[in-house]
Amino acid sequence: MSIDGNERLTIEEEIGLKIRNLRNQNGLTQEELADRTELTKGFISQLERGLTAPSVSTLLNIVECLGTNLSDFFHEENDLQIVYRKDDYFEKEDENRNMITWLVSSAQGKSMEPILVNLQPGQSMPVDKPHEGEEFGYVLEGKIQLCYGDKKYTVRKGDSFIYPANAKHSICSACKEVATFIWISTPPSF
Repeated sequence: MSIDGNERLTIEEEIGLKIRNLRNQNGLTQEELADRTELTKGFISQLERGLTAPSVSTLLNIVECLGTNLSDFFHEENDLQIVYRKDDYFEKEDENRNMITWLVSSAQGKSMEPILVNLQPGQSMPVDKPHEGEEFGYVLEGKIQLCYGDKKYTVRKGDSFIYPANAKHSICSACKEVATFIWISTPPSF
């Protein structure tokens, strides 16, 4: 949640803003809400300004007094992020100068995890142990070698691959320039 699209609120500020909005929708003063929840007006004031955080039981009591429940209180219809800009990406360069870019920074909460990999010549990704799900890739530049179980496959620019992740697998560079590929794992496991 953001105030003007740029500034992120802390979780305490988000909770406080929601409580204040619900209190106002119910036509209650801070003092009336404090009386109904057996809290102090000062605590409600601090809570609404994001200066303190309630315990789970206190928050449950407050939202029930405001005519809702925790599920609806935390439900955000407007928080669905559809487009991810370069500023949203998370990048990591390893000791071999391989660059791994998570294209969707919140992918751990999704059913798939797309990443962009720039693999240096002669380098490889760590061997991935068998796990549930599938993995897909598309080579944008260069050439890679995909090791899946006991088999090896050469994947060139413009080629794609997909496999169930239930066998040991790894990817290594197979060219003299940086190999770039999109790699999508489902469920997220990277």
